[in-house]
Amino acid sequence: EQLMDSGGVSVQSGGSLTLSCTTKRFSLEFYAIGWLRQGPGKEREGVGCISGEDGSTLFANSVAGRFNISKDKTKNAVFLRMINLKPEDTGLYYCGKGRGGRCFAGLSYMDFDAWAQGTQVTVSS
Repeated sequence: EQLMDSGGVSVQSGGSLTLSCTTKRFSLEFYAIGWLRQGPGKEREGVGCISGEDGSTLFANSVAGRFNISKDKTKNAVFLRMINLKPEDTGLYYCGKGRGGRCFAGLSYMDFDAWAQGTQVTVSS
């Protein structure tokens, strides 16, 4: 994979977790970087995205106010910070590189052209 994500673990409901997305192949700075997830028995769902143009972020309604995305240029990394986790947040999370610098409403996997392998997040009640 062109991207590597990590940080997934098992946590209790209400807990917090930060996932990381990095690459050695290119600079993440000017690309939109998104996060998607797929829970057990669920469709793949876009979680959020950070723009490579202006650093603005976009989130799914299901996670707005609880999740945040940030970039660290010095580490060439993007972080998904999750708080107040719920059992329904359980799933395989993976980051993706946008086709350009913009994030698009809908957070479709079609907006991204390279993916990490995924990291498992399990939230127990």
